[in-house]
Amino acid sequence: MKIKYLDLIEQTFDFPQEEFRVEDGELYFHDIPLMEIIKQYGTPVKLTYLPKISQQIQKAKRLFNVAMAKVDYKGQYKYCYCTKSSHFSFVMEEALKNNINIETSSAFDINIVEELFNNGLVTKDTFIVCNGFKRPQYLENICRLIKDGFKNVIPVLDNMDELDYYEENLDQKFKIGLRIASEEEPMFSFYTSRLGIRYMDIIPFYNDRIKKNKNIELKMLHFFINTGIKDSAYYWNELSKSLNVYAELKKICPEVSALNIGGGFPIKRSLGFEFDYEYMAEEIIAQIKQTCEQNNIVEPDIFTEFGSFTVGESGAVLYSILDQKRQNDRELWNMIDSSFMTTLPDSWAMNQRFILLPINRWEDPYQRVCLGGLTCDSFDYYNDEAHTNAVFLPTYEKDKPLYIGFFHTGAYQESLGGYGGIQHCLIPAPKHIIIDKDENGEYYPRLFAKEQSFKSMLKTLGY
Repeated sequence: MKIKYLDLIEQTFDFPQEEFRVEDGELYFHDIPLMEIIKQYGTPVKLTYLPKISQQIQKAKRLFNVAMAKVDYKGQYKYCYCTKSSHFSFVMEEALKNNINIETSSAFDINIVEELFNNGLVTKDTFIVCNGFKRPQYLENICRLIKDGFKNVIPVLDNMDELDYYEENLDQKFKIGLRIASEEEPMFSFYTSRLGIRYMDIIPFYNDRIKKNKNIELKMLHFFINTGIKDSAYYWNELSKSLNVYAELKKICPEVSALNIGGGFPIKRSLGFEFDYEYMAEEIIAQIKQTCEQNNIVEPDIFTEFGSFTVGESGAVLYSILDQKRQNDRELWNMIDSSFMTTLPDSWAMNQRFILLPINRWEDPYQRVCLGGLTCDSFDYYNDEAHTNAVFLPTYEKDKPLYIGFFHTGAYQESLGGYGGIQHCLIPAPKHIIIDKDENGEYYPRLFAKEQSFKSMLKTLGY
């Protein structure tokens, strides 16, 4: 009878997988022996595996460039990294090794761009796509970049009044983009995105405000889908509408030459994840090509803004199981040595699922459990995994330590969790380890941040 945890996974999923394998009952993540990391650094601990970032960027570049070659597409593909997914310097440095561009969301992003330039990581030719509803400091910082000679700064207008600031504060030629206010999916409680300019206003706005100003180069049309790129009637419909607007705009505005298909590729949230990246890239390019041919216009350069896709699958969080509590006849609670609300805020804020696997004891029998965090908040738990609507882990035994990991956690969790600040119930932020590979392909970890201290918290609180 097969009752080992390893048997459960092998019977339920296609396992081992590209980034996961088991050796001597212990889990390896990208060939990294995670038990060795735990022995060296303890738990809780966050990991960032840097090579995965470059792998994802190169994957997307390959997909779109191959798709373009298949249909003799005339435009170029431009990869942008959404800084809001993770602003850490080590993430930016790894991403920028791949000759990419940057998408920003707020004023301080511009300060990061300037710091990256000072360190030789971006040039004044790098595309800086500036999105979001812009407060005065953001507008001022964008103009500073343009005045400093950054040739490819593209502030994407979120509303028509935004143009006033650039006209008043720039006495040189500058580029802009226009964001379309896309319609939301049917399950949303509102119909149209709060961001962007209505479809029907794009052409009149160009004719009334942009066309007559010789300093303005309308470079980009931008549309964004909250739920990302996926094979659904909703996505294809929104893409089609945006393409029709682009075609209409191109006929009266020859300088517009870029289409930004905002909204990223999905990432792997389950061992059962399936997504045909190649098909989606080819279908997107084919539809754009077809629309351009039908309207007798030149194909635009394609910009994508990939945040979670870039950095999400590089991250992991490792915990220890401190104890097990039986609260009734059915529920066993395994208590972790941290908090889900502070280390994985998306798991409680939006019921985001992550890949959950034990680090050790894969040869042991398994049981169904709930996972509880250390805070006294009723929402600090995790009890739902993708395979059978339950969490199964090796059976808890007091004298046999059990370690678990949540994987593909690299996007948004630090910023949403308030990294370096006050944590719920003053549970300290865990230490953070960066893992890279040397020229021989050997991994090497280094400590980026120690576990948060009580002194730093008390200082923030004014003590």
